Amino acid sequence: MPHRPRAAVILAAGHGSRMKSSLAKPLHHVGGRSMLDWSLALAEAAGADRKVVVWGAHAPAIQERAEAAGAAAALQDPPQGTGDAVKMAADALADFDGDVIVLYADTPLIRPGTVSAVFDALAGGAAVSVLGFEPAEPGAYGRLIETPAGDLDAIVEAKEATPEQLEVRLCNSGVLAGDAKLLFELLGEVTNENAKGEYYLTDVVHLARQRGLSAKAVRGSEDEVLGVNSRVDLAEAEAAFQARRRREAMVEGVTLTAPDTVHFAYDTVIENDVIIEPNVVFGPGVTVHSGATIRAFSHLEGAEVAGGCEVGPYARLRPGAVLEDGAKIGNFVEVKNSRVGSGAKANHLAYIGNGEVGAKANIGAGTIFCNYDGFFKNKTVVGDGAFIGSNSCLVAPVSVGDGAMVGSGSVITKDVPDNALALTRSEQTHKDGWAVRYRASMQAKKDKQTKG
Repeated sequence: MPHRPRAAVILAAGHGSRMKSSLAKPLHHVGGRSMLDWSLALAEAAGADRKVVVWGAHAPAIQERAEAAGAAAALQDPPQGTGDAVKMAADALADFDGDVIVLYADTPLIRPGTVSAVFDALAGGAAVSVLGFEPAEPGAYGRLIETPAGDLDAIVEAKEATPEQLEVRLCNSGVLAGDAKLLFELLGEVTNENAKGEYYLTDVVHLARQRGLSAKAVRGSEDEVLGVNSRVDLAEAEAAFQARRRREAMVEGVTLTAPDTVHFAYDTVIENDVIIEPNVVFGPGVTVHSGATIRAFSHLEGAEVAGGCEVGPYARLRPGAVLEDGAKIGNFVEVKNSRVGSGAKANHLAYIGNGEVGAKANIGAGTIFCNYDGFFKNKTVVGDGAFIGSNSCLVAPVSVGDGAMVGSGSVITKDVPDNALALTRSEQTHKDGWAVRYRASMQAKKDKQTKG
């Protein structure tokens, strides 16, 4: 059954002073992307067709990022509380007829299904729905007070709660949803008659109840609603994301031999029957297909690894690296913007940049694809079954034909035909007895210096 149109208001106007950073708090990263982008993606995944980011005058970068992502941006200046911040989105949603949810750009780990459940509570008859959670230590969190019938009756701040209310474990996450027109109407009735002189979004629940309207609390998990206010919180959010993603990977059939040492990005795709050894880092944009092995201390970003491939240990795959079935990239090999063909091997100590390596080709130790001429990146092509001897330099643009061989230590600047042998080494010569004479001469000099 189709749902009503959905919109999201994302609050990102806080100063974030505890971050002690010149970078706006919502632009700090968790799992390889900014917390603001997490919130925008969450809204999108939950079916929000319209998104409005509320930003502060101190952080124009928030406005720029929001608009670049296709969201509207609304300025809150000066900051006067969460209720006032949401009101700033009213103009952007003046023509919107549907349900709106309030999200936070410093709470990056809420699941799309949880947001959908908050919307679903509205479809079930609630005028206002609030996301709650039960933390191990409720402490200073506001409490969600429910009626015996299960309706949400009020949100009470901890410092204003009675002893009985403090016993309630269901706490307020800050996430709230309602019909857009009703929400902005209720916000118009919110006052700042409180100790902080601010307009609180939480007052909307009380105002709705005064009208005889129903409110509902939806339960989420504590790890989802972790808010970030400091670098310590940022590290905790990163740890929570990594723990979640590691568990998901293992449940999906991925072997992590030392789970706590593997780090994923927000968009990492690992298929089943992949083996990942300790101390592997995945940057954004990585896909690893079933049957591959990623060995210890490897770093992958913007890369695709086919089934049967072996990467590492100590390998680096940079953006644009594509490994086809059964390719092997060994220790201290770096691949960037290159395709490595099926069954091809670069077992150690090589750089493959802006290149194409054919099926079953062999790249010897110490090989360098010299792809940059100081102005442009140029391409190197190594044909199927070609053999590149150790310590060779392939100066792009250049190609080595199918089945061709390059002698060790060669510097290749011209195309090599199929099945040819290319050599650029100078002829080896011997000077008989030279080493004996050299050692004797040098020893005599040393002895003279010692006696002097």
